[in-house]
Amino acid sequence: MKFAPASTTSARRVLLLTLALVTSAPAVAQKPPAWHRLAQARADTSTAAPLPPPTTPVAVRRPDARLRALRGQRELRYVEGREEPTSASLWQRLLAWLWRQLASTGETKGGRTAWDVVFYGLMTAALVYGVLKFLQVDLTRMFGRAPRRLPLTYEVGQENIHELDFNQTIAQAEAAGNRRLALRLGYLQLLKQLTDRDFIAWQPDKTNHDYLHELAAHYPAAHPAFAELTRQFEYVWYGELPLNATGYRSAREAQQQLARQLATAVPGRPQPA
Repeated sequence: MKFAPASTTSARRVLLLTLALVTSAPAVAQKPPAWHRLAQARADTSTAAPLPPPTTPVAVRRPDARLRALRGQRELRYVEGREEPTSASLWQRLLAWLWRQLASTGETKGGRTAWDVVFYGLMTAALVYGVLKFLQVDLTRMFGRAPRRLPLTYEVGQENIHELDFNQTIAQAEAAGNRRLALRLGYLQLLKQLTDRDFIAWQPDKTNHDYLHELAAHYPAAHPAFAELTRQFEYVWYGELPLNATGYRSAREAQQQLARQLATAVPGRPQPA
């Protein structure tokens, strides 16, 4: 009979003992997954008994008088982000509606383009108007305004002061109600009187300021009155300032007063100031 070595027998015994211990040991409880625990908790909660009612009554808070007063103010009432127009007038509601319509046009591409065209158009018109005013262009003639027709036998602007009958033409202008023309003729009559007295040298191409400069050198005493009459004439005639009957009488009396002063001056001799 053959026998196994002692070392081999001992190893087999140790192996059998280990297997016996492993099979006889209780299984280790495995931890359930998280979803399983959550479902179990929900099931326990759904089957739990409801909470008992509170032992003390619940106090319900009501809005106080201050909140009701603020709610009654029109400035604090809003509808869709804008003030509620309940107490607005018809005109205010119409303006609000127009403003909303205009504001809504800026939300579209076409509306923004239209606003850009309007804005740049206005800017261009303002620039053109400023340039024309700076160049002193007569805008009324550019837009087809015809010059005023006057019931006289000569053309305004081409007068020869030595050929006009001022008393007759002034009377005709006053009878026609053309006070502006009558004031112009009275001013031209003063220029003729100053020329006849050798205080100025009248020429068709000279300006009124040229005459003021000449008068200051030859008759300084009459310069302030003539300067004021020149200013009135330019405002009324070139500036087309409306002239009522009272204003015309005042200006005409000032012209006649200067004419009487010139009648007493010595012609051809410088007068003292």
